Amino acid sequence: MLANLNIIPTESPVYDTVWSYVVPLAVPLLLFNANVTKIIKQSGRMLVIYLLSSTGTLLGGFVAYFSLKNAIPKLNDIIPMFVGTYTGGSVNFVAMSEQYAVPGKTVSAAIVADNLLMALYVFVLISLPSMAIIKKLYKQPYEEALLAQSAEDKDKNKTMAAKFWGAKNISLKDIAFAVGIAFTIVTISTKLSGVIGGLFSGKDAFSQFMGGFFGNKYLLITTITMMIASFFPKQMSSVRGAQEIGTFLIYLFFAVIGAPASIMLIIKESPLLLVLALIMVAINMIVSLIFGKIFKFSIEEIIIASNANIGGPTTAAAMAVSKGWTELIIPGLLIGTLGYVIGNYFGIFVGMVLH
Repeated sequence: MLANLNIIPTESPVYDTVWSYVVPLAVPLLLFNANVTKIIKQSGRMLVIYLLSSTGTLLGGFVAYFSLKNAIPKLNDIIPMFVGTYTGGSVNFVAMSEQYAVPGKTVSAAIVADNLLMALYVFVLISLPSMAIIKKLYKQPYEEALLAQSAEDKDKNKTMAAKFWGAKNISLKDIAFAVGIAFTIVTISTKLSGVIGGLFSGKDAFSQFMGGFFGNKYLLITTITMMIASFFPKQMSSVRGAQEIGTFLIYLFFAVIGAPASIMLIIKESPLLLVLALIMVAINMIVSLIFGKIFKFSIEEIIIASNANIGGPTTAAAMAVSKGWTELIIPGLLIGTLGYVIGNYFGIFVGMVLH
Protein backbone atom coordinates (compact mmCIF):
# COMPACT_ATOMS: atom_id res chain seq x y z
CA MET A 1 0.00 0.00 0.00
CA LEU A 2 2.76 2.48 0.95
CA ALA A 3 4.62 1.73 -2.30
CA ASN A 4 1.47 2.22 -4.37
CA LEU A 5 1.03 5.62 -2.68
CA ASN A 6 4.66 6.53 -3.50
CA ILE A 7 5.55 6.83 0.19
CA ILE A 8 8.31 4.21 -0.03
CA PRO A 9 10.29 3.20 -3.14
CA THR A 10 9.41 0.13 -5.16
CA GLU A 11 13.09 -0.65 -5.71
CA SER A 12 16.07 -0.22 -3.38
CA PRO A 13 19.50 -1.78 -2.69
CA VAL A 14 18.14 -2.48 0.80
CA TYR A 15 15.55 -4.83 -0.69
CA ASP A 16 18.31 -6.68 -2.58
CA THR A 17 20.23 -7.08 0.69
CA VAL A 18 17.20 -8.69 2.31
CA TRP A 19 16.93 -11.19 -0.56
CA SER A 20 20.66 -11.97 -0.54
CA TYR A 21 21.46 -12.07 3.18
CA VAL A 22 18.39 -11.90 5.42
CA VAL A 23 16.49 -14.76 3.78
CA PRO A 24 19.33 -17.34 4.05
CA LEU A 25 19.99 -16.31 7.68
CA ALA A 26 16.36 -16.92 8.67
CA VAL A 27 16.50 -20.60 7.73
CA PRO A 28 19.13 -21.83 10.23
CA LEU A 29 17.74 -19.61 13.00
CA LEU A 30 14.37 -21.35 12.73
CA LEU A 31 16.04 -24.77 12.77
CA PHE A 32 18.01 -24.49 16.02
CA ASN A 33 15.59 -26.94 17.65
CA ALA A 34 15.44 -29.37 14.71
CA ASN A 35 16.85 -32.25 16.76
CA VAL A 36 15.67 -35.20 14.68
CA THR A 37 16.27 -37.71 17.49
CA LYS A 38 14.10 -35.70 19.87
CA ILE A 39 11.39 -35.21 17.25
CA ILE A 40 11.17 -38.93 16.51
CA LYS A 41 11.24 -39.86 20.19
CA GLN A 42 8.74 -37.31 21.51
CA SER A 43 6.31 -36.83 18.64
CA GLY A 44 5.39 -40.53 18.51
CA ARG A 45 2.23 -41.27 16.54
CA MET A 46 1.97 -37.66 15.41
CA LEU A 47 5.13 -38.02 13.32
CA VAL A 48 3.53 -40.85 11.34
CA ILE A 49 0.33 -39.00 10.48
CA TYR A 50 2.34 -35.85 9.74
CA LEU A 51 4.50 -37.65 7.17
CA LEU A 52 1.43 -39.29 5.66
CA SER A 53 -0.25 -35.89 5.48
CA SER A 54 2.80 -34.39 3.75
CA THR A 55 2.34 -36.83 0.86
CA GLY A 56 -0.95 -35.02 0.26
CA THR A 57 0.99 -31.79 -0.23
CA LEU A 58 3.27 -33.46 -2.78
CA LEU A 59 0.33 -34.96 -4.64
CA GLY A 60 -1.53 -31.66 -4.49
CA GLY A 61 1.45 -29.84 -5.99
CA PHE A 62 1.50 -32.07 -9.05
CA VAL A 63 -2.28 -31.99 -9.46
CA ALA A 64 -2.30 -28.18 -9.22
CA TYR A 65 0.51 -27.90 -11.77
CA PHE A 66 -1.12 -30.08 -14.42
CA SER A 67 -4.50 -28.43 -13.79
CA LEU A 68 -3.27 -24.83 -14.08
CA LYS A 69 -0.05 -24.92 -16.12
CA ASN A 70 -1.78 -23.31 -19.12
CA ALA A 71 -3.36 -20.57 -17.00
CA ILE A 72 -0.44 -19.41 -14.82
CA PRO A 73 2.90 -18.46 -16.43
CA LYS A 74 6.07 -20.09 -15.05
CA LEU A 75 4.03 -22.30 -12.76
CA ASN A 76 6.97 -24.71 -12.43
CA ASP A 77 8.74 -21.98 -10.43
CA ILE A 78 5.71 -21.19 -8.30
CA ILE A 79 4.68 -24.73 -7.32
CA PRO A 80 7.87 -25.39 -5.26
CA MET A 81 7.00 -22.33 -3.12
CA PHE A 82 3.61 -23.75 -2.26
CA VAL A 83 4.92 -27.29 -1.76
CA GLY A 84 7.54 -25.89 0.61
CA THR A 85 5.16 -23.73 2.62
CA TYR A 86 2.50 -26.47 2.79
CA THR A 87 5.02 -28.90 4.27
CA GLY A 88 6.18 -26.70 7.11
CA GLY A 89 5.40 -23.02 6.87
CA SER A 90 6.59 -19.62 5.70
CA VAL A 91 10.32 -20.25 5.99
CA ASN A 92 10.07 -22.84 3.19
CA PHE A 93 8.00 -20.43 1.09
CA VAL A 94 10.72 -17.80 1.45
CA ALA A 95 13.55 -20.21 0.63
CA MET A 96 11.86 -21.61 -2.47
CA SER A 97 10.89 -18.18 -3.80
CA GLU A 98 14.54 -17.13 -3.58
CA GLN A 99 15.80 -20.42 -4.97
CA TYR A 100 13.64 -20.19 -8.11
CA ALA A 101 13.93 -16.40 -8.45
CA VAL A 102 10.17 -15.89 -8.52
CA PRO A 103 9.41 -12.21 -9.30
CA GLY A 104 8.50 -10.13 -6.25
CA LYS A 105 5.12 -9.17 -7.69
CA THR A 106 4.18 -12.82 -8.15
CA VAL A 107 5.40 -13.66 -4.64
CA SER A 108 3.24 -10.87 -3.23
CA ALA A 109 0.17 -12.20 -5.02
CA ALA A 110 1.01 -15.72 -3.83
CA ILE A 111 1.28 -14.55 -0.22
CA VAL A 112 -2.13 -12.86 -0.45
CA ALA A 113 -3.64 -16.09 -1.77
CA ASP A 114 -1.80 -18.21 0.80
CA ASN A 115 -2.84 -16.08 3.76
CA LEU A 116 -6.47 -15.96 2.68
CA LEU A 117 -6.61 -19.70 2.10
CA MET A 118 -4.86 -20.43 5.41
CA ALA A 119 -7.38 -18.29 7.31
CA LEU A 120 -10.26 -20.18 5.69
CA TYR A 121 -8.59 -23.53 6.33
CA VAL A 122 -8.20 -22.81 10.03
CA PHE A 123 -11.98 -22.36 10.27
CA VAL A 124 -12.48 -25.65 8.42
CA LEU A 125 -10.12 -27.51 10.76
CA ILE A 126 -11.76 -26.02 13.85
CA SER A 127 -15.22 -27.07 12.64
CA LEU A 128 -14.27 -30.64 11.69
CA PRO A 129 -14.79 -32.25 15.15
CA SER A 130 -18.36 -30.96 15.31
CA MET A 131 -19.41 -32.40 11.93
CA ALA A 132 -21.75 -35.36 12.15
CA ILE A 133 -19.91 -37.45 9.54
CA ILE A 134 -16.56 -36.83 11.30
CA LYS A 135 -18.05 -37.86 14.65
CA LYS A 136 -19.28 -41.04 13.02
CA LEU A 137 -16.01 -41.96 11.26
CA TYR A 138 -13.29 -40.82 13.67
CA LYS A 139 -12.63 -41.17 17.38
CA GLN A 140 -12.30 -37.95 19.38
CA PRO A 141 -10.57 -38.77 22.68
CA TYR A 142 -9.28 -35.24 23.32
CA GLU A 143 -12.65 -33.60 22.69
CA GLU A 144 -14.36 -36.17 24.90
CA ALA A 145 -11.81 -35.57 27.66
CA LEU A 146 -12.49 -31.83 27.46
CA LEU A 147 -16.20 -32.39 27.99
CA ALA A 148 -15.48 -34.48 31.07
CA GLN A 149 -12.75 -32.35 32.61
CA SER A 150 -13.21 -30.33 35.76
CA ALA A 151 -12.91 -26.57 36.23
CA GLU A 152 -9.46 -27.15 37.72
CA ASP A 153 -8.28 -28.78 34.48
CA LYS A 154 -9.65 -25.86 32.48
CA ASP A 155 -7.63 -23.44 34.63
CA LYS A 156 -4.56 -25.56 33.95
CA ASN A 157 -5.19 -25.24 30.20
CA LYS A 158 -5.44 -21.46 30.53
CA THR A 159 -2.12 -21.40 32.42
CA MET A 160 -0.46 -23.44 29.66
CA ALA A 161 -1.84 -21.10 27.01
CA ALA A 162 -0.45 -18.10 28.88
CA LYS A 163 2.92 -19.81 29.14
CA PHE A 164 2.94 -20.60 25.42
CA TRP A 165 2.15 -17.02 24.39
CA GLY A 166 4.15 -15.35 27.17
CA ALA A 167 7.33 -13.29 26.78
CA LYS A 168 10.68 -15.11 26.73
CA ASN A 169 13.98 -13.99 28.26
CA ILE A 170 16.63 -13.29 25.60
CA SER A 171 20.08 -11.92 26.45
CA LEU A 172 22.66 -10.14 24.29
CA LYS A 173 24.77 -13.30 24.55
CA ASP A 174 21.89 -15.32 23.08
CA ILE A 175 21.53 -12.89 20.19
CA ALA A 176 25.28 -12.93 19.51
CA PHE A 177 25.45 -16.73 19.54
CA ALA A 178 22.32 -17.15 17.41
CA VAL A 179 23.38 -14.69 14.73
CA GLY A 180 27.01 -15.87 14.78
CA ILE A 181 26.09 -19.53 14.35
CA ALA A 182 23.61 -18.66 11.58
CA PHE A 183 26.21 -16.61 9.69
CA THR A 184 28.72 -19.47 9.96
CA ILE A 185 26.26 -22.06 8.68
CA VAL A 186 25.18 -19.87 5.75
CA THR A 187 28.81 -19.11 4.81
CA ILE A 188 29.87 -22.77 4.89
CA SER A 189 26.77 -23.83 2.96
CA THR A 190 27.27 -21.18 0.28
CA LYS A 191 30.92 -22.13 -0.23
CA LEU A 192 30.14 -25.85 -0.19
CA SER A 193 27.34 -25.30 -2.70
CA GLY A 194 29.82 -23.78 -5.13
CA VAL A 195 32.26 -26.68 -4.66
CA ILE A 196 29.61 -29.36 -5.22
CA GLY A 197 28.23 -27.45 -8.20
CA GLY A 198 31.71 -27.36 -9.69
CA LEU A 199 32.23 -31.10 -9.17
CA PHE A 200 29.00 -31.88 -11.04
CA SER A 201 29.11 -29.31 -13.82
CA GLY A 202 28.38 -31.75 -16.65
CA LYS A 203 25.36 -31.53 -18.92
CA ASP A 204 24.22 -35.14 -18.41
CA ALA A 205 21.15 -35.89 -16.30
CA PHE A 206 23.13 -37.43 -13.41
CA SER A 207 25.44 -34.41 -13.05
CA GLN A 208 22.55 -31.98 -13.24
CA PHE A 209 20.65 -33.89 -10.55
CA MET A 210 23.65 -34.21 -8.21
CA GLY A 211 24.68 -30.60 -8.69
CA GLY A 212 21.15 -29.23 -8.51
CA PHE A 213 20.03 -31.27 -5.50
CA PHE A 214 23.08 -31.86 -3.30
CA GLY A 215 24.66 -28.57 -4.34
CA ASN A 216 21.59 -26.54 -3.44
CA LYS A 217 22.44 -23.83 -0.91
CA TYR A 218 19.19 -24.04 0.99
CA LEU A 219 19.29 -27.81 1.29
CA LEU A 220 22.85 -27.55 2.61
CA ILE A 221 21.81 -24.88 5.12
CA THR A 222 18.91 -27.06 6.23
CA THR A 223 20.98 -30.25 6.46
CA ILE A 224 23.95 -28.71 8.28
CA THR A 225 21.72 -26.95 10.81
CA MET A 226 19.71 -30.11 11.41
CA MET A 227 22.90 -32.13 11.98
CA ILE A 228 24.29 -29.58 14.44
CA ALA A 229 20.94 -29.44 16.28
CA SER A 230 20.86 -33.26 16.46
CA PHE A 231 24.49 -33.78 17.52
CA PHE A 232 24.61 -30.83 19.95
CA PRO A 233 21.04 -30.57 21.22
CA LYS A 234 21.81 -29.07 24.65
CA GLN A 235 24.07 -26.37 23.26
CA MET A 236 21.70 -25.39 20.45
CA SER A 237 18.54 -25.44 22.56
CA SER A 238 20.25 -23.30 25.19
CA VAL A 239 20.57 -20.42 22.69
CA ARG A 240 17.36 -18.52 23.30
CA GLY A 241 15.82 -16.14 20.82
CA ALA A 242 16.77 -17.91 17.59
CA GLN A 243 13.12 -18.64 16.75
CA GLU A 244 12.10 -15.04 17.43
CA ILE A 245 14.97 -13.53 15.41
CA GLY A 246 14.34 -15.93 12.52
CA THR A 247 10.64 -15.07 12.50
CA PHE A 248 11.47 -11.34 12.53
CA LEU A 249 13.73 -11.83 9.49
CA ILE A 250 10.94 -13.65 7.69
CA TYR A 251 8.64 -10.69 8.37
CA LEU A 252 11.28 -8.37 6.91
CA PHE A 253 11.17 -10.47 3.76
CA PHE A 254 7.40 -10.20 3.59
CA ALA A 255 7.65 -6.40 3.88
CA VAL A 256 10.25 -6.24 1.10
CA ILE A 257 8.41 -8.42 -1.38
CA GLY A 258 5.29 -6.34 -0.81
CA ALA A 259 7.02 -3.10 -1.78
CA PRO A 260 7.10 -3.60 -5.58
CA ALA A 261 3.65 -5.18 -5.66
CA SER A 262 0.96 -3.55 -7.73
CA ILE A 263 -2.48 -3.72 -6.15
CA MET A 264 -4.06 -4.30 -9.56
CA LEU A 265 -1.58 -7.11 -10.28
CA ILE A 266 -2.40 -8.80 -6.98
CA ILE A 267 -6.13 -8.51 -7.69
CA LYS A 268 -5.53 -9.98 -11.14
CA GLU A 269 -3.20 -12.85 -10.16
CA SER A 270 -4.35 -13.78 -6.66
CA PRO A 271 -7.61 -15.49 -7.74
CA LEU A 272 -5.69 -17.99 -9.90
CA LEU A 273 -3.11 -18.54 -7.17
CA LEU A 274 -5.95 -18.94 -4.69
CA VAL A 275 -7.33 -21.76 -6.84
CA LEU A 276 -3.84 -23.32 -6.85
CA ALA A 277 -3.63 -23.09 -3.06
CA LEU A 278 -7.17 -24.44 -2.70
CA ILE A 279 -6.33 -27.52 -4.78
CA MET A 280 -3.22 -28.27 -2.74
CA VAL A 281 -4.80 -27.70 0.67
CA ALA A 282 -7.92 -29.69 -0.24
CA ILE A 283 -5.84 -32.66 -1.39
CA ASN A 284 -3.72 -32.45 1.74
CA MET A 285 -6.85 -32.57 3.91
CA ILE A 286 -8.40 -35.43 1.93
CA VAL A 287 -5.20 -37.49 2.03
CA SER A 288 -4.81 -36.75 5.76
CA LEU A 289 -8.36 -37.88 6.48
CA ILE A 290 -8.02 -41.04 4.37
CA PHE A 291 -4.72 -42.12 5.92
CA GLY A 292 -5.98 -41.09 9.35
CA LYS A 293 -8.97 -43.38 8.97
CA ILE A 294 -6.90 -46.28 7.59
CA PHE A 295 -4.37 -46.12 10.44
CA LYS A 296 -6.94 -45.28 13.12
CA PHE A 297 -5.75 -41.83 14.14
CA SER A 298 -8.06 -39.54 16.10
CA ILE A 299 -9.50 -36.51 14.35
CA GLU A 300 -7.54 -34.25 16.70
CA GLU A 301 -4.23 -35.84 15.65
CA ILE A 302 -5.19 -35.52 11.99
CA ILE A 303 -6.12 -31.85 12.40
CA ILE A 304 -2.86 -30.91 14.13
CA ALA A 305 -0.77 -32.87 11.60
CA SER A 306 -2.48 -31.19 8.65
CA ASN A 307 -2.16 -27.80 10.35
CA ALA A 308 1.57 -28.41 10.92
CA ASN A 309 1.94 -29.13 7.21
CA ILE A 310 -0.06 -26.18 5.92
CA GLY A 311 0.76 -23.56 8.55
CA GLY A 312 3.90 -24.71 10.33
CA PRO A 313 4.73 -25.40 13.98
CA THR A 314 3.40 -22.14 15.43
CA THR A 315 -0.10 -22.45 14.01
CA ALA A 316 -0.27 -26.16 14.89
CA ALA A 317 0.70 -25.52 18.50
CA ALA A 318 -1.55 -22.46 18.71
CA MET A 319 -4.54 -24.51 17.54
CA ALA A 320 -3.77 -27.22 20.10
CA VAL A 321 -3.57 -24.55 22.80
CA SER A 322 -6.81 -22.85 21.72
CA LYS A 323 -8.71 -26.14 21.59
CA GLY A 324 -7.34 -27.35 24.93
CA TRP A 325 -5.61 -30.40 23.43
CA THR A 326 -2.64 -29.97 25.75
CA GLU A 327 -1.05 -33.34 24.95
CA LEU A 328 -0.73 -32.31 21.29
CA ILE A 329 0.99 -28.94 21.81
CA ILE A 330 4.58 -30.22 21.99
CA PRO A 331 4.11 -32.87 19.22
CA GLY A 332 2.60 -30.14 17.03
CA LEU A 333 5.65 -27.94 17.57
CA LEU A 334 8.06 -30.81 16.93
CA ILE A 335 6.53 -32.13 13.72
CA GLY A 336 6.10 -28.58 12.43
CA THR A 337 9.79 -27.95 13.07
CA LEU A 338 10.59 -31.09 11.10
CA GLY A 339 8.54 -29.52 8.32
CA TYR A 340 11.10 -26.71 8.15
CA VAL A 341 13.60 -29.42 7.22
CA ILE A 342 11.71 -31.62 4.79
CA GLY A 343 9.77 -28.75 3.21
CA ASN A 344 12.88 -27.52 1.43
CA TYR A 345 13.68 -31.05 0.25
CA PHE A 346 10.14 -31.52 -1.06
CA GLY A 347 10.19 -28.12 -2.76
CA ILE A 348 13.50 -28.77 -4.51
CA PHE A 349 12.38 -32.27 -5.53
CA VAL A 350 9.16 -30.98 -7.11
CA GLY A 351 11.04 -28.13 -8.77
CA MET A 352 13.55 -30.51 -10.34
CA VAL A 353 10.76 -32.78 -11.61
CA LEU A 354 8.83 -29.89 -13.15
CA HIS A 355 11.80 -28.16 -14.79
